[in-house]
Amino acid sequence: MMHALSPAVEALLRESAEAIVLPRFRKLAAHEIEEKFPGEIVTIVDRECEARLAAGLHHLLPDASIIGEEACAADPKQADGINRGLAWLIDPVDGTANFAEGRTPFALMIALLEDGRRSASWIFDPVANRMCHAAANGGAYVDGERVHARETGSVLPIAELGMKFLSPERREDVMRRVAGKFEIAPFVRCAGEQYPRIALGQNDIALFERTLPWDHAPGALFAEEAGAIIRRPDGSAYQVGDGRSGLIAASSRRMWDHAASILFG
Repeated sequence: MMHALSPAVEALLRESAEAIVLPRFRKLAAHEIEEKFPGEIVTIVDRECEARLAAGLHHLLPDASIIGEEACAADPKQADGINRGLAWLIDPVDGTANFAEGRTPFALMIALLEDGRRSASWIFDPVANRMCHAAANGGAYVDGERVHARETGSVLPIAELGMKFLSPERREDVMRRVAGKFEIAPFVRCAGEQYPRIALGQNDIALFERTLPWDHAPGALFAEEAGAIIRRPDGSAYQVGDGRSGLIAASSRRMWDHAASILFG
């Protein structure tokens, strides 16, 4: 069954995109973009959208804590309660670098956690007008239609490799390992697009190194509920608050085993 909160959360995402995100797309002034960490930017839209989403989600579940990407950037202690009780995770603009450059894809993402377990998630691409939703043990849906993961059927598995946070040595090692074994897809810099591509038969494999909760909880649940496999490189399950790095997403168990043997075998 679709998560009971879904209509209200979807409406909030659409309203926030229409009011805050889309009007500023390709219209940001230079002073509205800044570096929050070395090599990582934030825009005024990220902060305004997070504030709007946080207010709306608090109204829906007043007892739930709210853990937003930008709030945590300002104060990492905001994430301390991620494994306790009900908690909303917010990524107000996933793919900020794309958004700031006037490019797609980017997405608004929310996940609901219960004692650290992913209960439901939503990913809204406002340019494509695509709403992805998943509920734990309830399936994955795109615009209300249930979807099921499938392999691409490509001669070589299609893999998107997120290597920004790998050391130069490991990056070189990965490229050596995959040469002639994968078809390398362009890196889209947006988890809100990468996970749907795994679930919808566009890519077979995605490799991630940094796995911040707001970046991966929404998409990992969506892909898993579609039937994809999301695991740490050692084969263990993905847990939102465990602080670990490294993640392989694959369109099937067969494809996950194949990817793990090449990338880490």
